[in-house]
Amino acid sequence: MALPAPRHGLARALSKRGVCSRTQAAEWIRAGRVSVDGRVVRDPEFPTIAGKHSIAVDGRDLDAAPERHYVMLNKPRGLVTTARDEQGRDTVYRCFDGAGLPWIAPVGRLDKASEGLLLFSNDPAWSAHIADPAAGPDKTYHVQVDRIPDAVVLATLRAGVVDAGEFLRAKSATLLRAGERNAWLEIVLDAGRNRQIRRMLATQQIGVLRLIRVSIGALALGELAKGAWRPLTRAEVAALA
Repeated sequence: MALPAPRHGLARALSKRGVCSRTQAAEWIRAGRVSVDGRVVRDPEFPTIAGKHSIAVDGRDLDAAPERHYVMLNKPRGLVTTARDEQGRDTVYRCFDGAGLPWIAPVGRLDKASEGLLLFSNDPAWSAHIADPAAGPDKTYHVQVDRIPDAVVLATLRAGVVDAGEFLRAKSATLLRAGERNAWLEIVLDAGRNRQIRRMLATQQIGVLRLIRVSIGALALGELAKGAWRPLTRAEVAALA
């Protein structure tokens, strides 16, 4: 017996198609820019069923599959990973000013103080796979810390720690290089939690000076300049799928 097609509110249906964010969709709907089966709908929670209802924005039918975009950014420190910030802080979308890109959503997040590889796409299924903690690719980080961890600390990070009742572990934690007072670690996560690396290190009384994501799966940040972006190649998109 076939399962019934999923029912979603109109704003969510637009965001799931990769057209815009859910917040932006709600604004468009309230402004009267969205129609369902030829009738303007102003309720963001108006129920729609995939494959049954025809949705249009500004008269443009969305039933045709949109062109998909896949982009990598070298996120600078100090930007927040959101489309709009209630506190007025600069967001990662500043890096795309004037690029003429359609709506693309972040694939996962990096916090304000973190930097490095951040993906964007308007392909919800592809993005969900990469962000999936069970099936998604590993994420590799280079982390500068305020002291030199010994082998016991690194083993503890790999074995796992508990913070705020949540079990956190690194798939890999190794010492890259050490100076007199600080060191660089390489930490690989296969299931990222909110601020996971900072929280794990804090349980060992270690502070983070810099945190840079250098790769997602086989996709490396490489020589991409800070604040710069580029589209992924077809091979790169397929390798992450």
